[in-house]
Amino acid sequence: AQQALRGWLNEPRKRGATALFPNMHGGRLSADGVQALLNKYVAKAREHCVTLRSKRVSPHVLRHSAAMELLQAGVDCSVIALWLGHEAMETTLTYIHAYLELKESALAKLKPYERAKAERFRPND
Repeated sequence: AQQALRGWLNEPRKRGATALFPNMHGGRLSADGVQALLNKYVAKAREHCVTLRSKRVSPHVLRHSAAMELLQAGVDCSVIALWLGHEAMETTLTYIHAYLELKESALAKLKPYERAKAERFRPND
């Protein structure tokens, strides 16, 4: 990705574009423009990747996938929240709930619970 981005930055700017990913007029690419480009390339990918035919791919799905990849790579949840622009950490914590391996590894670190003899609590004076 880094190499592709460097190559892109070395491309001559069309129509005096200042945006990193400009639209055809040189301005900022809109959300609709991103969606149109994504639709175009997903349709092309579906020709070769059969599993994509039954899946809905949207910019939000890509955003979610990137967040999950960062989480699985060990990036702290607060950093992911900043990167995604979340105002509240609670929004980002939903990714932890979706990451089952993280839960399993946390449970694996626990010692098995040994039940002590059950006694009725009797407070002292």
